[in-house]
Amino acid sequence: MAKDIIENVGGKENVNSVVHCITRLRFKLKDEGKANTDALKNMEGVITVMKSGGQYQVVIGNHVPDVYKAVVEIGGFQNQSPVEEDGGGEKGGVFARFIDIIASIFTPILGVLAATGMIKGFNALFVTFGWIDATSGTFQILNAIGDSLFYFFPIFLGYTAIKKFGGSTFIGMAIGAALVHPTLTTISAGEPLFTLFTGSTFQSPVFITFLGVPVILMSYASSVIPIILAAWFGAKVEKGLRKVIPDVVKTFLVPFFTLLIVVPITFIVIGPVATWAGNLLGQATLFIYNLSPILAGIFVGGLWQVFVIFGLHWGLVPIAINNLTTLGSDPVLATTFAASFAQIGAVLGVWVKTKQQKLKSLSIPAFISGIFGVTEPAIYGVTLPLKKPFIISCIAAAVGGGIIGATGVKLYMIGGLGIFGIPSHINPEGGATMTIWGLIISIVVAFVLGFILTYLFGLGKGQDSDSKNSTPNQNNGQPNTSQTAVSQGSNLTVYSPLSGEIVPLSSIKDQAFASGALGDGVAIEPSEGKLVAPVSGKVTALFPTNHAIGFTTDEGVEILIHIGMDTVELNGKYFTSHVSMDSRVEKGQLLIEFDIQKIKAEGLSVTTPVVVTNRAQYTLEKSNQTQIKAGDWLIKLK
Repeated sequence: MAKDIIENVGGKENVNSVVHCITRLRFKLKDEGKANTDALKNMEGVITVMKSGGQYQVVIGNHVPDVYKAVVEIGGFQNQSPVEEDGGGEKGGVFARFIDIIASIFTPILGVLAATGMIKGFNALFVTFGWIDATSGTFQILNAIGDSLFYFFPIFLGYTAIKKFGGSTFIGMAIGAALVHPTLTTISAGEPLFTLFTGSTFQSPVFITFLGVPVILMSYASSVIPIILAAWFGAKVEKGLRKVIPDVVKTFLVPFFTLLIVVPITFIVIGPVATWAGNLLGQATLFIYNLSPILAGIFVGGLWQVFVIFGLHWGLVPIAINNLTTLGSDPVLATTFAASFAQIGAVLGVWVKTKQQKLKSLSIPAFISGIFGVTEPAIYGVTLPLKKPFIISCIAAAVGGGIIGATGVKLYMIGGLGIFGIPSHINPEGGATMTIWGLIISIVVAFVLGFILTYLFGLGKGQDSDSKNSTPNQNNGQPNTSQTAVSQGSNLTVYSPLSGEIVPLSSIKDQAFASGALGDGVAIEPSEGKLVAPVSGKVTALFPTNHAIGFTTDEGVEILIHIGMDTVELNGKYFTSHVSMDSRVEKGQLLIEFDIQKIKAEGLSVTTPVVVTNRAQYTLEKSNQTQIKAGDWLIKLK
């Protein structure tokens, strides 16, 4: 499909750039006359083709990210998006943008990071138990595997960071590789030429110069902050060079000048400053923790699951990795370890107490996955809908976190989750100490406390009965219409996500929506810039610019909401998201806020289609009201 699309837009040589929004590929072509529009419209998998705002738009539907990825790979185009071109876009406040950047940089490597950490942790465990010797070849090879990612972290982060900032991934990797080049680490073993900042906290010996400028050599192995800042700077430099260097020589001159500019400046300025900042951050974190390790454990451990739900945990992850680099261990993230065991203790309490077969069947796989640290099934499937068990699990996790803080448990590597994370808390140099018993005690206490409190107090009236239609209330106190639709055959209701005026879908100035090609439904001219969840379900599509969002209900109904037309061009300006991809949302929950007046001032429409994309499976009844309030029924499906 990607090959045919590229061929029918006039070939890769006719493409200046390609990005995507939540439903369509957006090409900027050198000559739109070379595109075979009729062939594209008749292609299987293509809904329609549109031309708007200087873009040649190939409408695909919800799976456009997969098609885009294939188009970029086959066409050899620069992987880019409207958000990444602007370094992350204007995604609400500074903190929200920071979380988005950190998540985008670290998420792609978490699997390998956990895997190598587990290997390193188990290697330390094997030595502690005397199963292998620290001088043996077995230990050395396992240690090499365990260190492979963490030692060369700047190379891996160079790839993900510069990709997030809109630069070329191999340039980012080259910057990271330069930082960990082995020759530069051996130079610092000799006599320094002179010393800078003598007598201060930043006193640094200088072993080499670059064009006469002193270079302060730092150890960048395992470092985090220097490469992220260097990748950001590199992306900016690369974009500037692409604007001035002729196309015929861009392929090699852009990376040539980018590396010549970025790498020396990183060694001279960015690296040392970032390293000092990282050391200060580590010391500040340790200072706060040392004020009261018990209170720190109670606070972080108790709220960890809440942080995860809202994506706020990404704020702690880079701090922990920085502490591992600068301090050799991290005490803060260690306080969260008991949380997953508190969660499965609560799930086990639900499983033992309830007589509802559906709830029992949900609890078993949630408990098993939770043992290995995957708690999403437990949170979203069992404890959070029931409310009390989730609160109890947070209380139990707080107690566990307090024990961890009191016994001085530390994290020595980013490793596995759940039971596989225990070896990560063993000091590779000192072996298993008494602190590991503190960790085990915290796990047991959190688990037992979660189980007992849930068994005694976690289930409300009716939730421990065997009523066939009784299920966790997932609608904030409202009747569970989704479950009723399944069990009684009545209408499944989609409620209005906005307050405003209902207008026909056909009136939208976008043929893909107006024709119903993307789904059947209605459009709303909003009077207030607040979008709430029209149903309870899972966020299955959320474009980074926050102008469009998709849901899938528990019954499989797929709903797409697109705030305004061509609002993707705003690159996230005037939109603030309160949820993340794959989040569980409840009917009426605030999802996105947007500034109607500022969007209109940009000359864009805010008319918002609300469509059921898998409409062929249902018969739709639409509200005949003219004015509607958020939460009123909008569409009923049979």
